[in-house]
Amino acid sequence: MAEEDASGYRNLEIYQLAHVLGVRIHKVTLTLPAIERYEESPQVRRSSKRISASIVEGFALRKYKDEFLHYLHRALASAEETREHLAYLHDTGSLGDTSAWSDLDAACQRLCAGIVAFIVGVERDHTKPFYLRAGSRSIGTSGRPDNPQSAIGNPD
Repeated sequence: MAEEDASGYRNLEIYQLAHVLGVRIHKVTLTLPAIERYEESPQVRRSSKRISASIVEGFALRKYKDEFLHYLHRALASAEETREHLAYLHDTGSLGDTSAWSDLDAACQRLCAGIVAFIVGVERDHTKPFYLRAGSRSIGTSGRPDNPQSAIGNPD
């Protein structure tokens, strides 16, 4: 149960794309001109890493549909923010490699599309996590798993 929860978000394609994008952007920012050390570099690193972090937070709260959607929308907003920071870097010449900028921008666009599709899916088909569904073993008030066949913890 806990193992599935701990790694479940890692199985999401949008998480995988976001994580890889964050790592790629981090590496690119290390090659930018010194003037960007305190300007766009930290901004684009934070926004790009916030995408996957928001997906992880939302996944942890997926029991609550509205919270899940809230964090997915935050992930989308961070992805769009990341595109804007990359555009600034490109337009100012700080990210002079047009091919690198184009690849990163295209990756952001694909990620945004994936997040939107995921949001639509959650809005349409949201279900509770497996451990909260009917028929699953849950933890009772005693701190032990509820078992209707057991006399322990079931005084009736």
